[in-house]
Amino acid sequence: MKSISKILIVITVLLSAISSFAQIKNAKTETVKVYGNCEMCKTTIEKAGNVKNVATVNWNKDTKMATIDYDSKKTNQDEILKRIALAGYDNEKFLAPDDVYAKLSGCCQYDRELKPIATSKDAGMDMKADHANHNTKEMPATNMATTQNEPQLKAIFDNYFSVKDALVKTDAGTSSAKAAELLKAIKAIEMTKLSNEEHTVWMKIMKDLTTNAEKIAVAKDVNKQREFFALLANNMYELAKVSKQETPVYYQHCPMYNNGKGANWLSKEEAIKNPYYGSQMLTCGSVQETINNK
Repeated sequence: MKSISKILIVITVLLSAISSFAQIKNAKTETVKVYGNCEMCKTTIEKAGNVKNVATVNWNKDTKMATIDYDSKKTNQDEILKRIALAGYDNEKFLAPDDVYAKLSGCCQYDRELKPIATSKDAGMDMKADHANHNTKEMPATNMATTQNEPQLKAIFDNYFSVKDALVKTDAGTSSAKAAELLKAIKAIEMTKLSNEEHTVWMKIMKDLTTNAEKIAVAKDVNKQREFFALLANNMYELAKVSKQETPVYYQHCPMYNNGKGANWLSKEEAIKNPYYGSQMLTCGSVQETINNK
């Protein structure tokens, strides 16, 4: 009787999966590695990835492979894997925030094979076999982190500063074009190459950063661009606080913007050049903080 019951359960699950898949239009199927340990992990992973009539995730705890079926016109693999990472599970593209992973039940805390390389001397020596081909003994861990992080985040900051400079000149066309470049740089980030602190902040700001960059890129009115830039600047400040910079970055404040509520921005120059008013009040503002993370 127990065998029959098990068979019936399997059939029910299969029929449910088939039914769910049938309801997904423009269906695309992909297989991705997602790290986890047990049946509890399976439940959490699948719940995080599933969206009714849009996406279904089936995870195998033995192979650590997730089969993802989704409507390619409504979502994509990245969006599904981001949700799974935010639930605490590392995968091929995105790492779970450290604090979320730490809250997983003991049985669910899998070995973090994709965890970013530690920058401390002691931790840098204790690396998993998967990284053995990286010649870690010949290259200090701190240098490896710098080599990996700078190209990605440098593009983010360079394009942000270009948007800021265009707004200083009240040039909506250039601001829009540079915001589009910023958007490309955001989408090109490889999260497995970020440090622990950068990764944690990136997971927190990524959605808002992308949204605000998109809005600046499509806006034709410079005043609208400035509204979204004020939000974008807050995201960039959080990222600047945890990332390495070749030169000091100045966190500056305009007290007049937004009916006296004020707004902030980042600049590579200590001298005030206000992106919210341009030539109307070019030097309105002050330096609130100097960020010098080398």
